[in-house]
Amino acid sequence: MSNYKNVFFALGILQIILGLFMLLPIIAQFTYSEIDPSFISASLVTMVMGTLFFLANLDHDKKLNLQQAFLLTALSWLTVAIFGSLPFIFSNMELSLTDSFFESMSGITTTGSTIISDLESTPKSILLWRAILQWLGGIGIVVMAITLMPIMNVGGMQLFKISNNDFVEKIMPKSKEIGLRLIYIYLGLTILCALSYKIFGLGNFDSLTHSMTTVATGGFSNYNASIGYFNNIYIEITSMVFMILGSLPFIAYIKLINGDKKILISDIQIKTFLKIIIGAVIVLSIYLIINNDYQFNIMYVFFSVISIITGTGYVNSEFDQWGSFPLILFLILMFIGGCAGSTTCGVKIFRIQILYLLIVKQLKKIIYPNGVFIIKYNKNFVDDRFIASIISFIFLYFVIFLLLTALLSLTGLDFITAISGAASSISNVGPGLGSTIGSSGNFSSLPDIAKWALTLGMILGRLELFAILVLLLPSFWKN
Repeated sequence: MSNYKNVFFALGILQIILGLFMLLPIIAQFTYSEIDPSFISASLVTMVMGTLFFLANLDHDKKLNLQQAFLLTALSWLTVAIFGSLPFIFSNMELSLTDSFFESMSGITTTGSTIISDLESTPKSILLWRAILQWLGGIGIVVMAITLMPIMNVGGMQLFKISNNDFVEKIMPKSKEIGLRLIYIYLGLTILCALSYKIFGLGNFDSLTHSMTTVATGGFSNYNASIGYFNNIYIEITSMVFMILGSLPFIAYIKLINGDKKILISDIQIKTFLKIIIGAVIVLSIYLIINNDYQFNIMYVFFSVISIITGTGYVNSEFDQWGSFPLILFLILMFIGGCAGSTTCGVKIFRIQILYLLIVKQLKKIIYPNGVFIIKYNKNFVDDRFIASIISFIFLYFVIFLLLTALLSLTGLDFITAISGAASSISNVGPGLGSTIGSSGNFSSLPDIAKWALTLGMILGRLELFAILVLLLPSFWKN
Protein backbone atom coordinates (compact mmCIF):
# COMPACT_ATOMS: atom_id res chain seq x y z
CA MET A 1 0.00 0.00 0.00
CA SER A 2 3.03 2.29 0.34
CA ASN A 3 2.93 2.77 -3.45
CA TYR A 4 -0.40 4.54 -3.08
CA LYS A 5 0.37 6.99 -0.28
CA ASN A 6 0.11 9.86 -2.76
CA VAL A 7 -3.37 8.73 -3.71
CA PHE A 8 -4.65 8.36 -0.15
CA PHE A 9 -3.06 11.67 0.89
CA ALA A 10 -4.90 13.47 -1.95
CA LEU A 11 -8.14 11.66 -1.08
CA GLY A 12 -7.77 12.82 2.52
CA ILE A 13 -7.47 16.44 1.43
CA LEU A 14 -10.46 16.00 -0.89
CA GLN A 15 -12.61 14.59 1.92
CA ILE A 16 -11.65 17.44 4.26
CA ILE A 17 -12.66 19.96 1.59
CA LEU A 18 -15.93 18.11 1.00
CA GLY A 19 -16.59 18.10 4.76
CA LEU A 20 -16.07 21.86 4.90
CA PHE A 21 -18.55 22.37 2.06
CA MET A 22 -21.08 20.35 4.08
CA LEU A 23 -21.09 23.17 6.63
CA LEU A 24 -22.62 25.61 4.11
CA PRO A 25 -26.11 24.01 4.08
CA ILE A 26 -26.20 24.51 7.88
CA ILE A 27 -26.56 28.24 7.13
CA ALA A 28 -29.67 27.39 5.08
CA GLN A 29 -30.95 25.28 7.98
CA PHE A 30 -30.73 28.26 10.35
CA THR A 31 -32.15 30.67 7.77
CA TYR A 32 -35.20 28.54 6.98
CA SER A 33 -35.68 27.01 10.46
CA GLU A 34 -34.87 23.47 9.31
CA ILE A 35 -32.28 22.66 11.96
CA ASP A 36 -31.36 19.00 12.27
CA PRO A 37 -28.05 17.16 12.84
CA SER A 38 -27.79 15.71 9.32
CA PHE A 39 -25.11 18.02 7.91
CA ILE A 40 -23.15 18.36 11.15
CA SER A 41 -22.98 14.56 11.45
CA ALA A 42 -22.08 14.11 7.77
CA SER A 43 -19.41 16.81 7.96
CA LEU A 44 -17.81 15.31 11.08
CA VAL A 45 -17.69 11.79 9.61
CA THR A 46 -16.25 13.07 6.32
CA MET A 47 -13.60 15.33 7.87
CA VAL A 48 -12.54 12.73 10.46
CA MET A 49 -12.03 10.13 7.72
CA GLY A 50 -10.24 12.70 5.56
CA THR A 51 -7.97 13.71 8.44
CA LEU A 52 -7.06 10.06 9.09
CA PHE A 53 -6.14 9.55 5.44
CA PHE A 54 -4.18 12.81 5.49
CA LEU A 55 -2.19 12.07 8.65
CA ALA A 56 -1.52 8.43 7.79
CA ASN A 57 0.12 9.37 4.48
CA LEU A 58 2.13 12.48 5.32
CA ASP A 59 5.34 10.78 4.17
CA HIS A 60 4.21 10.53 0.53
CA ASP A 61 6.75 11.42 -2.17
CA LYS A 62 4.60 14.20 -3.72
CA LYS A 63 4.78 12.87 -7.28
CA LEU A 64 2.07 10.91 -9.10
CA ASN A 65 2.96 8.27 -11.66
CA LEU A 66 0.52 7.20 -14.38
CA GLN A 67 -0.87 4.27 -12.39
CA GLN A 68 -1.54 6.50 -9.39
CA ALA A 69 -3.16 9.15 -11.59
CA PHE A 70 -5.73 6.64 -12.87
CA LEU A 71 -6.43 5.34 -9.38
CA LEU A 72 -6.76 8.83 -7.90
CA THR A 73 -9.17 9.89 -10.67
CA ALA A 74 -11.49 6.93 -10.11
CA LEU A 75 -11.36 6.97 -6.30
CA SER A 76 -11.85 10.73 -6.11
CA TRP A 77 -15.23 10.62 -7.79
CA LEU A 78 -16.28 7.43 -6.02
CA THR A 79 -15.39 8.63 -2.52
CA VAL A 80 -17.02 12.04 -3.07
CA ALA A 81 -20.20 10.26 -4.19
CA ILE A 82 -20.09 7.99 -1.12
CA PHE A 83 -19.47 10.73 1.45
CA GLY A 84 -21.71 13.11 -0.48
CA SER A 85 -24.61 10.74 0.11
CA LEU A 86 -24.32 11.05 3.92
CA PRO A 87 -26.46 14.21 4.21
CA PHE A 88 -29.24 12.42 2.31
CA ILE A 89 -28.91 9.33 4.52
CA PHE A 90 -28.89 11.36 7.76
CA SER A 91 -31.73 13.68 6.71
CA ASN A 92 -35.39 13.38 7.71
CA MET A 93 -36.37 12.47 4.14
CA GLU A 94 -36.09 8.74 4.89
CA LEU A 95 -34.14 8.00 1.71
CA SER A 96 -32.73 4.52 1.26
CA LEU A 97 -29.01 3.87 0.81
CA THR A 98 -29.63 3.24 -2.91
CA ASP A 99 -31.58 6.47 -3.39
CA SER A 100 -29.07 8.52 -1.40
CA PHE A 101 -26.10 7.21 -3.37
CA PHE A 102 -27.99 7.67 -6.67
CA GLU A 103 -28.76 11.32 -5.86
CA SER A 104 -25.18 11.97 -4.76
CA MET A 105 -23.64 10.31 -7.82
CA SER A 106 -26.08 12.16 -10.08
CA GLY A 107 -24.97 15.38 -8.42
CA ILE A 108 -21.20 14.99 -8.48
CA THR A 109 -21.21 13.68 -12.07
CA THR A 110 -23.47 16.64 -13.04
CA THR A 111 -26.00 14.20 -14.49
CA GLY A 112 -29.09 15.78 -12.93
CA SER A 113 -31.29 12.68 -12.63
CA THR A 114 -33.22 12.74 -9.37
CA ILE A 115 -35.19 10.36 -7.19
CA ILE A 116 -36.86 13.19 -5.25
CA SER A 117 -40.47 13.37 -6.41
CA ASP A 118 -41.55 16.51 -4.52
CA LEU A 119 -38.81 19.12 -4.76
CA GLU A 120 -41.03 21.96 -3.57
CA SER A 121 -41.33 20.42 -0.10
CA THR A 122 -37.69 19.29 0.10
CA PRO A 123 -35.62 21.06 2.81
CA LYS A 124 -33.66 24.03 1.50
CA SER A 125 -30.45 22.61 2.96
CA ILE A 126 -30.81 19.47 0.84
CA LEU A 127 -31.57 21.55 -2.26
CA LEU A 128 -28.44 23.60 -1.60
CA TRP A 129 -26.35 20.46 -1.08
CA ARG A 130 -27.54 19.06 -4.42
CA ALA A 131 -26.43 22.29 -6.10
CA ILE A 132 -23.07 22.25 -4.30
CA LEU A 133 -22.42 18.67 -5.44
CA GLN A 134 -23.06 19.62 -9.06
CA TRP A 135 -20.96 22.77 -8.78
CA LEU A 136 -18.03 20.80 -7.34
CA GLY A 137 -18.47 18.13 -10.01
CA GLY A 138 -18.41 20.76 -12.74
CA ILE A 139 -15.12 22.35 -11.73
CA GLY A 140 -13.71 18.90 -10.92
CA ILE A 141 -14.27 17.58 -14.43
CA VAL A 142 -12.88 20.75 -16.04
CA VAL A 143 -9.65 20.59 -14.04
CA MET A 144 -9.33 16.84 -14.58
CA ALA A 145 -10.03 17.04 -18.33
CA ILE A 146 -7.40 19.72 -18.86
CA THR A 147 -4.65 18.58 -16.49
CA LEU A 148 -4.94 14.79 -15.97
CA MET A 149 -6.77 13.15 -18.88
CA PRO A 150 -4.41 14.41 -21.63
CA ILE A 151 -1.51 12.90 -19.66
CA MET A 152 -3.39 9.62 -19.20
CA ASN A 153 -4.07 9.39 -22.97
CA VAL A 154 -7.79 8.75 -22.42
CA GLY A 155 -9.98 8.62 -25.52
CA GLY A 156 -7.93 10.99 -27.65
CA MET A 157 -7.71 13.65 -24.93
CA GLN A 158 -3.94 13.65 -25.46
CA LEU A 159 -4.69 16.00 -28.37
CA PHE A 160 -5.21 18.69 -25.75
CA LYS A 161 -1.95 18.37 -23.85
CA ILE A 162 -0.96 21.80 -22.59
CA SER A 163 2.66 21.11 -23.48
CA ASN A 164 1.74 20.96 -27.16
CA ASN A 165 0.70 24.60 -27.08
CA ASP A 166 3.62 26.99 -26.68
CA PHE A 167 1.37 29.96 -25.98
CA VAL A 168 -0.45 28.26 -23.16
CA GLU A 169 2.77 26.78 -21.80
CA LYS A 170 4.33 30.23 -21.50
CA ILE A 171 1.45 31.73 -19.55
CA MET A 172 0.73 28.63 -17.43
CA PRO A 173 3.88 26.64 -16.67
CA LYS A 174 2.39 24.49 -13.91
CA SER A 175 -0.73 22.38 -13.38
CA LYS A 176 -1.40 24.21 -10.10
CA GLU A 177 -1.52 27.54 -11.94
CA ILE A 178 -3.80 26.05 -14.58
CA GLY A 179 -6.14 24.74 -11.89
CA LEU A 180 -6.29 28.10 -10.09
CA ARG A 181 -7.08 29.99 -13.28
CA LEU A 182 -9.82 27.53 -14.16
CA ILE A 183 -11.35 27.89 -10.68
CA TYR A 184 -11.32 31.70 -10.95
CA ILE A 185 -13.03 31.59 -14.35
CA TYR A 186 -15.57 29.01 -13.15
CA LEU A 187 -16.33 31.03 -10.03
CA GLY A 188 -16.63 34.21 -12.11
CA LEU A 189 -19.15 32.61 -14.48
CA THR A 190 -21.16 31.32 -11.50
CA ILE A 191 -21.32 34.76 -9.87
CA LEU A 192 -22.26 36.41 -13.16
CA CYS A 193 -24.99 33.81 -13.71
CA ALA A 194 -26.36 34.28 -10.17
CA LEU A 195 -26.48 38.06 -10.61
CA SER A 196 -28.27 37.67 -13.94
CA TYR A 197 -30.88 35.36 -12.40
CA LYS A 198 -31.33 37.85 -9.55
CA ILE A 199 -31.79 40.80 -11.92
CA PHE A 200 -34.47 38.94 -13.89
CA GLY A 201 -36.56 38.06 -10.88
CA LEU A 202 -35.26 35.01 -9.02
CA GLY A 203 -34.91 35.13 -5.23
CA ASN A 204 -31.52 34.91 -3.52
CA PHE A 205 -31.72 31.18 -2.84
CA ASP A 206 -32.98 30.21 -6.29
CA SER A 207 -30.42 32.48 -7.95
CA LEU A 208 -27.59 30.85 -6.00
CA THR A 209 -28.58 27.22 -6.51
CA HIS A 210 -29.62 27.56 -10.15
CA SER A 211 -26.44 29.45 -11.06
CA MET A 212 -24.37 26.61 -9.59
CA THR A 213 -26.23 23.94 -11.54
CA THR A 214 -26.41 25.97 -14.77
CA VAL A 215 -22.69 26.70 -15.14
CA ALA A 216 -21.94 23.10 -14.12
CA THR A 217 -24.43 21.99 -16.82
CA GLY A 218 -25.91 19.75 -14.13
CA GLY A 219 -29.56 20.72 -14.21
CA PHE A 220 -30.70 20.14 -10.62
CA SER A 221 -33.57 22.54 -9.91
CA ASN A 222 -35.56 23.38 -6.79
CA TYR A 223 -38.86 22.69 -8.54
CA ASN A 224 -40.47 19.69 -10.24
CA ALA A 225 -41.18 21.84 -13.32
CA SER A 226 -37.50 22.87 -13.47
CA ILE A 227 -36.85 26.25 -15.15
CA GLY A 228 -40.36 26.10 -16.60
CA TYR A 229 -41.65 26.77 -13.07
CA PHE A 230 -40.71 30.45 -13.34
CA ASN A 231 -42.44 31.00 -16.72
CA ASN A 232 -40.02 33.85 -17.41
CA ILE A 233 -38.45 34.25 -20.86
CA TYR A 234 -35.51 36.29 -19.50
CA ILE A 235 -34.63 33.57 -16.99
CA GLU A 236 -34.79 30.99 -19.78
CA ILE A 237 -32.52 33.09 -21.99
CA THR A 238 -30.08 33.49 -19.09
CA SER A 239 -30.10 29.72 -18.61
CA MET A 240 -29.39 29.12 -22.30
CA VAL A 241 -26.50 31.60 -22.36
CA PHE A 242 -24.75 30.12 -19.34
CA MET A 243 -25.46 26.51 -20.36
CA ILE A 244 -23.59 27.26 -23.58
CA LEU A 245 -20.79 29.08 -21.72
CA GLY A 246 -20.36 26.05 -19.46
CA SER A 247 -20.11 23.81 -22.52
CA LEU A 248 -17.22 25.65 -24.16
CA PRO A 249 -13.55 24.68 -23.63
CA PHE A 250 -12.32 26.48 -20.53
CA ILE A 251 -8.85 26.78 -22.05
CA ALA A 252 -10.51 29.10 -24.58
CA TYR A 253 -11.47 31.44 -21.73
CA ILE A 254 -7.88 31.51 -20.51
CA LYS A 255 -6.68 32.37 -24.02
CA LEU A 256 -9.37 35.05 -24.25
CA ILE A 257 -8.25 36.65 -20.98
CA ASN A 258 -4.65 36.58 -22.18
CA GLY A 259 -5.32 38.50 -25.38
CA ASP A 260 -6.65 36.05 -27.98
CA LYS A 261 -9.87 37.97 -28.65
CA LYS A 262 -10.89 35.81 -31.61
CA ILE A 263 -10.64 32.45 -29.86
CA LEU A 264 -14.40 32.09 -29.27
CA ILE A 265 -15.11 32.50 -33.00
CA SER A 266 -12.02 30.76 -34.37
CA ASP A 267 -11.89 27.57 -32.26
CA ILE A 268 -13.02 24.69 -34.44
CA GLN A 269 -14.81 22.91 -31.60
CA ILE A 270 -16.82 25.97 -30.63
CA LYS A 271 -17.86 26.71 -34.22
CA THR A 272 -19.05 23.14 -34.80
CA PHE A 273 -20.86 23.05 -31.44
CA LEU A 274 -22.83 26.19 -32.30
CA LYS A 275 -23.56 24.94 -35.82
CA ILE A 276 -25.02 21.71 -34.42
CA ILE A 277 -27.28 23.70 -32.07
CA ILE A 278 -28.53 25.95 -34.89
CA GLY A 279 -28.98 23.00 -37.25
CA ALA A 280 -30.96 21.01 -34.66
CA VAL A 281 -33.17 24.02 -33.90
CA ILE A 282 -33.93 24.54 -37.61
CA VAL A 283 -34.73 20.87 -38.25
CA LEU A 284 -36.89 20.55 -35.14
CA SER A 285 -38.71 23.82 -35.88
CA ILE A 286 -39.60 22.68 -39.40
CA TYR A 287 -40.89 19.40 -38.02
CA LEU A 288 -43.05 21.07 -35.37
CA ILE A 289 -44.42 23.66 -37.81
CA ILE A 290 -45.47 20.90 -40.22
CA ASN A 291 -46.87 18.80 -37.39
CA ASN A 292 -50.28 20.31 -36.63
CA ASP A 293 -50.59 18.30 -33.41
CA TYR A 294 -48.30 20.67 -31.52
CA GLN A 295 -48.38 24.45 -30.96
CA PHE A 296 -44.97 25.64 -32.18
CA ASN A 297 -42.89 27.76 -29.78
CA ILE A 298 -39.36 28.72 -30.85
CA MET A 299 -38.28 29.36 -27.25
CA TYR A 300 -39.23 25.80 -26.27
CA VAL A 301 -37.23 24.47 -29.22
CA PHE A 302 -34.09 26.52 -28.51
CA PHE A 303 -34.17 25.81 -24.81
CA SER A 304 -34.72 22.05 -25.18
CA VAL A 305 -31.98 21.62 -27.81
CA ILE A 306 -29.41 23.56 -25.74
CA SER A 307 -30.41 21.83 -22.50
CA ILE A 308 -30.07 18.36 -24.04
CA ILE A 309 -26.84 18.80 -26.02
CA THR A 310 -25.10 20.49 -23.08
CA GLY A 311 -26.24 17.66 -20.82
CA THR A 312 -27.86 20.13 -18.41
CA GLY A 313 -31.34 18.63 -18.49
CA TYR A 314 -33.32 21.73 -17.54
CA VAL A 315 -36.91 21.61 -18.78
CA ASN A 316 -39.32 24.38 -19.80
CA SER A 317 -41.81 22.24 -21.74
CA GLU A 318 -42.99 18.64 -22.04
CA PHE A 319 -40.84 17.83 -25.06
CA ASP A 320 -41.63 14.12 -24.83
CA GLN A 321 -45.11 15.01 -26.12
CA TRP A 322 -43.79 16.44 -29.40
CA GLY A 323 -43.74 13.15 -31.27
CA SER A 324 -41.29 10.38 -32.11
CA PHE A 325 -38.86 12.34 -34.32
CA PRO A 326 -37.90 14.91 -31.61
CA LEU A 327 -37.19 12.03 -29.22
CA ILE A 328 -34.76 10.47 -31.71
CA LEU A 329 -33.13 13.85 -32.33
CA PHE A 330 -32.72 14.46 -28.60
CA LEU A 331 -31.22 10.98 -28.19
CA ILE A 332 -28.60 11.87 -30.83
CA LEU A 333 -27.88 15.20 -29.13
CA MET A 334 -27.40 13.38 -25.80
CA PHE A 335 -24.62 11.33 -27.36
CA ILE A 336 -22.88 14.29 -29.04
CA GLY A 337 -22.45 16.46 -25.94
CA GLY A 338 -20.33 19.61 -25.71
CA CYS A 339 -16.66 20.53 -26.10
CA ALA A 340 -13.64 18.85 -24.55
CA GLY A 341 -12.38 20.63 -21.45
CA SER A 342 -15.86 21.86 -20.49
CA THR A 343 -18.37 20.78 -17.84
CA THR A 344 -20.34 18.69 -20.35
CA CYS A 345 -20.11 14.99 -21.14
CA GLY A 346 -21.13 12.82 -24.11
CA VAL A 347 -18.86 11.69 -26.94
CA LYS A 348 -17.63 15.32 -27.30
CA ILE A 349 -17.48 17.50 -30.40
CA PHE A 350 -13.80 16.91 -31.19
CA ARG A 351 -14.27 13.14 -31.48
CA ILE A 352 -17.19 13.62 -33.88
CA GLN A 353 -15.04 16.00 -35.93
CA ILE A 354 -12.06 13.65 -36.14
CA LEU A 355 -14.32 10.70 -36.98
CA TYR A 356 -15.78 12.80 -39.82
CA LEU A 357 -12.27 13.66 -41.08
CA LEU A 358 -11.34 9.97 -40.97
CA ILE A 359 -14.42 9.02 -43.02
CA VAL A 360 -13.57 11.69 -45.61
CA LYS A 361 -10.00 10.36 -45.74
CA GLN A 362 -11.21 6.80 -46.31
CA LEU A 363 -13.52 7.93 -49.11
CA LYS A 364 -10.64 9.75 -50.77
CA LYS A 365 -8.48 6.61 -50.43
CA ILE A 366 -11.11 4.69 -52.41
CA ILE A 367 -10.88 7.18 -55.26
CA TYR A 368 -7.10 7.68 -55.00
CA PRO A 369 -5.64 4.41 -53.63
CA ASN A 370 -2.06 5.67 -53.83
CA GLY A 371 -2.81 9.09 -52.42
CA VAL A 372 -1.40 10.33 -49.12
CA PHE A 373 -3.94 12.18 -47.00
CA ILE A 374 -3.06 13.82 -43.71
CA ILE A 375 -5.62 14.51 -41.02
CA LYS A 376 -5.16 17.82 -39.23
CA TYR A 377 -7.16 19.13 -36.29
CA ASN A 378 -6.85 22.78 -35.26
CA LYS A 379 -3.76 22.95 -37.51
CA ASN A 380 -2.14 20.05 -35.64
CA PHE A 381 -1.28 16.71 -37.23
CA VAL A 382 -3.37 13.82 -35.92
CA ASP A 383 -1.49 10.52 -36.08
CA ASP A 384 -2.92 7.00 -36.17
CA ARG A 385 -2.41 6.53 -32.42
CA PHE A 386 -4.79 9.37 -31.62
CA ILE A 387 -7.31 8.18 -34.19
CA ALA A 388 -7.22 4.62 -32.81
CA SER A 389 -7.79 5.99 -29.31
CA ILE A 390 -10.83 7.97 -30.46
CA ILE A 391 -12.34 5.12 -32.46
CA SER A 392 -11.92 2.70 -29.55
CA PHE A 393 -13.57 5.22 -27.23
CA ILE A 394 -16.59 5.71 -29.49
CA PHE A 395 -16.94 1.95 -30.02
CA LEU A 396 -16.74 1.23 -26.29
CA TYR A 397 -19.14 4.09 -25.55
CA PHE A 398 -21.90 2.52 -27.63
CA VAL A 399 -21.13 -1.01 -26.43
CA ILE A 400 -21.60 0.11 -22.82
CA PHE A 401 -24.73 2.03 -23.83
CA LEU A 402 -26.22 -1.14 -25.36
CA LEU A 403 -25.26 -3.23 -22.34
CA LEU A 404 -26.86 -0.69 -20.00
CA THR A 405 -30.00 -0.65 -22.14
CA ALA A 406 -30.19 -4.45 -22.02
CA LEU A 407 -29.65 -4.52 -18.25
CA LEU A 408 -32.35 -1.90 -17.68
CA SER A 409 -34.73 -3.85 -19.91
CA LEU A 410 -34.11 -6.96 -17.81
CA THR A 411 -35.36 -5.07 -14.74
CA GLY A 412 -38.76 -4.71 -16.41
CA LEU A 413 -38.50 -1.17 -17.80
CA ASP A 414 -40.16 -0.39 -21.13
CA PHE A 415 -38.03 0.22 -24.24
CA ILE A 416 -38.16 4.04 -24.23
CA THR A 417 -37.34 4.23 -20.52
CA ALA A 418 -34.50 1.71 -20.83
CA ILE A 419 -32.82 3.19 -23.90
CA SER A 420 -33.18 6.83 -22.81
CA GLY A 421 -32.18 6.02 -19.23
CA ALA A 422 -28.98 4.36 -20.46
CA ALA A 423 -28.27 7.29 -22.79
CA SER A 424 -28.93 9.92 -20.12
CA SER A 425 -26.71 8.18 -17.56
CA ILE A 426 -23.66 7.54 -19.75
CA SER A 427 -24.04 10.99 -21.34
CA ASN A 428 -24.74 12.62 -17.94
CA VAL A 429 -27.82 14.45 -19.23
CA GLY A 430 -30.40 14.02 -16.46
CA PRO A 431 -33.97 13.39 -17.54
CA GLY A 432 -34.68 10.60 -19.96
CA LEU A 433 -37.57 10.25 -22.36
CA GLY A 434 -41.09 8.92 -21.89
CA SER A 435 -43.65 9.23 -19.12
CA THR A 436 -41.57 7.62 -16.34
CA ILE A 437 -38.22 9.44 -16.45
CA GLY A 438 -39.04 12.12 -19.03
CA SER A 439 -39.49 15.87 -18.69
CA SER A 440 -42.32 15.52 -16.17
CA GLY A 441 -41.07 12.41 -14.33
CA ASN A 442 -38.19 11.27 -12.12
CA PHE A 443 -36.24 8.11 -11.28
CA SER A 444 -37.84 7.29 -7.92
CA SER A 445 -40.07 4.49 -9.24
CA LEU A 446 -37.23 2.52 -10.86
CA PRO A 447 -36.10 -0.77 -9.26
CA ASP A 448 -32.99 -0.54 -7.09
CA ILE A 449 -30.96 -2.65 -9.50
CA ALA A 450 -31.80 -0.21 -12.28
CA LYS A 451 -30.65 2.71 -10.13
CA TRP A 452 -27.32 1.00 -9.40
CA ALA A 453 -26.87 0.30 -13.12
CA LEU A 454 -27.53 3.96 -13.87
CA THR A 455 -25.02 5.14 -11.24
CA LEU A 456 -22.42 2.91 -12.89
CA GLY A 457 -23.25 4.51 -16.23
CA MET A 458 -22.92 7.98 -14.69
CA ILE A 459 -19.38 7.51 -13.37
CA LEU A 460 -18.24 5.65 -16.51
CA GLY A 461 -19.51 8.46 -18.72
CA ARG A 462 -18.14 11.21 -16.50
CA LEU A 463 -14.64 9.72 -16.39
CA GLU A 464 -14.42 8.96 -20.13
CA LEU A 465 -14.84 5.18 -19.70
CA PHE A 466 -11.16 4.17 -19.83
CA ALA A 467 -10.21 5.92 -16.60
CA ILE A 468 -12.45 3.41 -14.81
CA LEU A 469 -12.16 0.30 -16.98
CA VAL A 470 -8.35 0.31 -16.96
CA LEU A 471 -8.51 -0.51 -13.24
CA LEU A 472 -10.06 -3.89 -14.13
CA LEU A 473 -6.95 -5.05 -15.99
CA PRO A 474 -4.66 -7.30 -13.91
CA SER A 475 -1.65 -5.79 -15.66
CA PHE A 476 -2.58 -2.37 -14.30
CA TRP A 477 -1.77 -3.47 -10.75
CA LYS A 478 1.67 -4.85 -11.61
CA ASN A 479 4.49 -2.54 -10.58
